Amino acid sequence: MSVASTSCFGQLIIPAGYLITGRAYVLIPMRSVNPVRFSQDDWDVYSFHINSTVTSRYATTVITSRVANRMDESKEIEFHVRIPKNAFISKFQMFIDGQVYDGVVKAKEQAQQQYTEAVSRGESAGLVSSVGRTLEEFKTSVTVAAHKKVTFELTYEELMKRTHGKYELQIHARPMQPVRDFKVDVYIHEEAGINFIDVKGGLSTKALANAITKTHVNKQAWVYFYPTVDQQTMCDNCGEQGMNGDLVIVYDVNRNNGLGDIKKSAGYFVHHFAPSNLPRISKNVVFVIDKSGSMQGRKIEQTRIALIHILNDLAEDDHFGLITFDGNIFPWKLELVQANSKNVESAKNFARNIQAGGYTDINQALLQGANMLNTHDREGSASILILLTDGQPTKGVTNLEKIQSNVREAVAGKFPVYCLGFGFDVDFEFLKKMSLQNNGVARRIYVDSDADLQLKGFYEEVATPLLTDVTMIYVGGTNLTQTNFSQYYNGSEIVVAGQITDNDTETFTPQVVAISVMFDLRYLSAVIFNRRLVFSDPNGIRVWAYLTVKQLLDKELQLSGPEKEQVKKEALSLSLKYSFVTPLTSMVVTKPLGETIHVLHKPKESEAPQRGKPPGPEKLLINCSSTSPVFIILFGFPLKSGL
Repeated sequence: MSVASTSCFGQLIIPAGYLITGRAYVLIPMRSVNPVRFSQDDWDVYSFHINSTVTSRYATTVITSRVANRMDESKEIEFHVRIPKNAFISKFQMFIDGQVYDGVVKAKEQAQQQYTEAVSRGESAGLVSSVGRTLEEFKTSVTVAAHKKVTFELTYEELMKRTHGKYELQIHARPMQPVRDFKVDVYIHEEAGINFIDVKGGLSTKALANAITKTHVNKQAWVYFYPTVDQQTMCDNCGEQGMNGDLVIVYDVNRNNGLGDIKKSAGYFVHHFAPSNLPRISKNVVFVIDKSGSMQGRKIEQTRIALIHILNDLAEDDHFGLITFDGNIFPWKLELVQANSKNVESAKNFARNIQAGGYTDINQALLQGANMLNTHDREGSASILILLTDGQPTKGVTNLEKIQSNVREAVAGKFPVYCLGFGFDVDFEFLKKMSLQNNGVARRIYVDSDADLQLKGFYEEVATPLLTDVTMIYVGGTNLTQTNFSQYYNGSEIVVAGQITDNDTETFTPQVVAISVMFDLRYLSAVIFNRRLVFSDPNGIRVWAYLTVKQLLDKELQLSGPEKEQVKKEALSLSLKYSFVTPLTSMVVTKPLGETIHVLHKPKESEAPQRGKPPGPEKLLINCSSTSPVFIILFGFPLKSGL
């Protein structure tokens, strides 16, 4: 925060990253502000249902909330739910007094224009989404006449990602009061067969055990969660406002063949590839750890704990290196060494003595890590570079594009780079772009009591390479999603979707080519087709659209100029066609005539959590000694770094 002085107000607190222009604020008397206040005692959520259907790992979830205004006057009624970050909202409706009001997905610029026009009319057209660790919030409201009812219905879709050998369907229940008719229904259908299913999460407790029913029969599974009104106050975060927690459905499918299972639907196919009966590939891994001043305290303590756990988990045939950095580079050793007990113990002692302080030279640290891997090219092994940082470069090369260019040149596509951003002071978009340019991913590590477990959990996802240089080939296929993958890890899954040319399954031939331990691996399709493992899947085209949009958004981040605009145009077109709320689209929530317009934007991971506060002008309440309190609305523009 920055502080400015005023003659009347004393000290005015200005949010970091904004610049006062001299005419950049407007004073509004507090008595003229009439914010909407919601009182849940005025309305009754008499029914709250969550229905989730999972077919071939693609989940469609519908949240339906029915609310009655029990008062003798009109009341503002709020609908507020949380959904997984990986999901796309695809439908929203309100049913009021026999009328249906649909949410309409539009290009973000078009929706923003409606938002701006609403603001200019003095309406509270808030942007209604925010980022949390694993969830995003959807919130809107509508005025309901005395003794009338409203039904809210939100639909979202997601392709579930396999990690640690399982899929997790996260359902968040928060109706904001105990509900007489509260139900969660989950139905899963997997043609490959369901290997196991379990129910976890904060709502899966002893006190709620008899509210959960789980049934599993071969290819199908059902989970029902029907807590009583009393039980809805019994979970850890529950209370007078009812349920507030997660139900997590955990499962995996049977895997009986090498090629995986392929599903077709109306001229489209989806291929899930996750072989598990392969020998592990020994790895070469370099950990590049930021120990600059901003890592002081809890962050560096948790990093030390996580690093020691990770070193203990290295296999003896792995080779590893360890670099810490601030404004200078501190390698534990100048080259990779085998992970025998002597070397691991020495590295653990090095890790225990990591102390934070100094500037941040990300460029030189990554280049040294890449050089260590390049000079240690073991045949039949898989190399990985992992960066952990909590800030931005402040020494050496500080231009972000130059750092990305340098790292890309040094890596030269030979191994993936994984970037872990600790907290919200990092430029996450910079880390994400750099990871994508080098066949890796970026992950945010949240500053919390379990940060060390988050670090260890990420490492476990990439700890066991089974294949490298994976190429998915589809003769007779077109409009394919990503088909080349640098590495495949145990417990994960590769998913490819596309169109079958002329819908001709007779000539459609899938094939997987990859490198395993000391030999080339080739999965052919003919035997698989003879075993009738090609299933029908009604969601095939939506899985293809979902994957294509996700991958186009990643591609757009890496490009510039006309290429970037073309990819953005393709992603926008698909988002609109399939009614997905993505970072390029928004949902305009239509309401009865004269009601406030709400616009839903899907946030990016690079945005800090909003914590319930809608984006837009900062409102700051300050005290003035000679007059009544006022609101100041600050019209600044964000800078690249705080003042």
